[in-house]
Amino acid sequence: MYKEHISVLLNECEEYLLHKPDLDYLDITFGGGGHYFSFLESGKIKSALGLDQDIEAYNNGKKKIEASKFSDIANIKHINFGSFVKDNTLKFDSILGDIGVSSHHFDSDERGFSFKREADLDMRMNTTEGEKASDVLNSLKENELADMFYHYGEERLSRKIAARIVEKRRENKIIKTSELEEICFLAYPKHMRHKKPHPATRVFQALRIYVNDELNILEQSIPGLLDALKPGGRLGLISFHSLEDRIVKHSFRKAYQNDQDKYAILTKRPLIATDEEVSKNPRSRSAKLRVIEKK
Repeated sequence: MYKEHISVLLNECEEYLLHKPDLDYLDITFGGGGHYFSFLESGKIKSALGLDQDIEAYNNGKKKIEASKFSDIANIKHINFGSFVKDNTLKFDSILGDIGVSSHHFDSDERGFSFKREADLDMRMNTTEGEKASDVLNSLKENELADMFYHYGEERLSRKIAARIVEKRRENKIIKTSELEEICFLAYPKHMRHKKPHPATRVFQALRIYVNDELNILEQSIPGLLDALKPGGRLGLISFHSLEDRIVKHSFRKAYQNDQDKYAILTKRPLIATDEEVSKNPRSRSAKLRVIEKK
């Protein structure tokens, strides 16, 4: 079942992306539909298209749209936004992306995104294709694992953790979240094991990013998303860690520098959650929104 979640930076998204009436709106990460349906409720949307590669999100969204008063102007597609932009010819006034893993993925007991829940190490956002996280853990060479943990998780003990993984998988394949969590925990010195973040946090992040090719898809898709904007259209992207935010920042800056007459960056610094929002939804603490406009 697809669990509901609280939409992050909703007020900020509405302020910047509901900038005029009769908008053709694209949500590239539908998720639970929080931003999507809030935008529809504004009365400023002429048409709304949602995308999600997660079959659970798609099925849940399809049912919600069909049962809503917006069924005549709203639609959803089961597709990754990276694949969508390759063949897209549609143009939009407003595009929003809430990048990375959703609250639903963390809260799902069976998907393996969180070390706080016992599950098989899957981590695929689209469970119909690709390698599972356990396949990656048990097949990559030690140096490849270490590089992945370092580059995608910024994990300083990446080589030590990778060595322990290779040692452990000689005995038995690593297939459970608890097994990987224990490897990471024991790889840390005793005086660091109970500090925040948890020793497994960065490794789980890195593995998820690798399995879903998140950073490459994001970087390669931004030019296509910009191309999909109508004149006066705006693209807003919410990121949750520095690797994503760096890509968004540099991609927006590159577009602006290449054609200052065509693009305007509306957020010189990323918009972040207010103290009030963080108190209600702690997961919003790391969220950053950047917005660019096509003139």
